[in-house]
Amino acid sequence: MGLLMAGGQVYGQNFQWGIKGGGNLSTFMGSGNQYYSSFSMQAGWNAGIFTNFFLGSHFAIAPELLFTREGAKINTTSSQNTVSVGTNSSHFRVDYLSLPVMAKFRFDGGFFIETGPEFSINISNSHWQDQSVRDLTNNAEFGWGAGVGYQSPIGLGIGLRYNLGISKVDNTSQAGWNDVSLRNSGFMLDLFWAFFNNKNLSQSGQSGQPGQ
Repeated sequence: MGLLMAGGQVYGQNFQWGIKGGGNLSTFMGSGNQYYSSFSMQAGWNAGIFTNFFLGSHFAIAPELLFTREGAKINTTSSQNTVSVGTNSSHFRVDYLSLPVMAKFRFDGGFFIETGPEFSINISNSHWQDQSVRDLTNNAEFGWGAGVGYQSPIGLGIGLRYNLGISKVDNTSQAGWNDVSLRNSGFMLDLFWAFFNNKNLSQSGQSGQPGQ
């Protein structure tokens, strides 16, 4: 019983949860075609919750649950008699409910690096060129993220992360997208606030002993 209580105390001292939110800059990577000639960055946003499970003084597993708006500005080329007559730009927005699971290494002083996979469910309800975004895109997306950040002794912090899609965004069953293969690519800049055990974890990072 004493061993279980001690284990629970150590677990409690090394657990955090918090809230986060910020801005995205996203675009598509991949091949275009004669109609969708190029892609450029567009602004979006994200917000959600996260947890930190610290395993010792410096290493943590950090799952998150986020709403995130991504996509790209798509430059479309119109033609007449096979001759290009102009280019128009429009915003293609894709909304996701995302579950990143980051492996995080915290240095003494509060700076950290992180990397890990991200699984996202497509919850888009917008339209693009009179077509539903959900009909043009896959229902889920898998990617990988890596970033840097800083968490203060009171739990407030900032993080910058780059996310790269591994699976395709576009649904090739739609005729207009048959020869397009797109993946998400973008940056997230977030502010966050971690609750619980900030003092314990800050002290343990300096002393090398959890909860000291």
